[in-house]
Amino acid sequence: MNYLAHAYLSFHHPALIVGNMIADFVKGNQWQQYEESIQHGIRMHRAIDTFTDQHPATLAAREYFQPSCGRYSAVFIDIVYDHFLATDKTIFTDSSLADFSQQVYQVLQNHHNSLPPLFQQMFHYMNAQNWLYNYRQKEGIYKSFNGIVRRAKYLEVTADAPFAVLENNYDELAAHYRAFFPEIITYVKDTFIST
Repeated sequence: MNYLAHAYLSFHHPALIVGNMIADFVKGNQWQQYEESIQHGIRMHRAIDTFTDQHPATLAAREYFQPSCGRYSAVFIDIVYDHFLATDKTIFTDSSLADFSQQVYQVLQNHHNSLPPLFQQMFHYMNAQNWLYNYRQKEGIYKSFNGIVRRAKYLEVTADAPFAVLENNYDELAAHYRAFFPEIITYVKDTFIST
């Protein structure tokens, strides 16, 4: 799952949002430096990633990207899932996604001093370019794909390749999202929110 899904699955708990958003930037035992509620969000992020990576719908969705993107398929699926979440009419309207995005940015801004330095740098661009809202637009997805391609050491394609996979298999990938997302919601609520 990518940033929008991790933020959404925090269910408006500020400390969980922070932990969920920064988890990939917290290495080794660094998570112990944070208050317990943020630690809970970091653990939650990691459990969400494991659940997502092992889910049959995710494994099937990755197959579309495998020929052109190889081991980076999982990264592209994370962004694709964010796109389908952003456009999921049962969860967000255009205005509610815009409001939700601003709320998440405000939570992160309120905790800015405790964010890992590399996340602080990235958050500047996330906020300025409104990444969370822009997952709704295909242009935003293309930009995200382009960022992955730029940073990937062993990926020898342009963003056009994974974007073509999304375009050519849009309905099938949307069906995989719909098979997966209600189950991750239930898993997170049962495992983390009720505790």
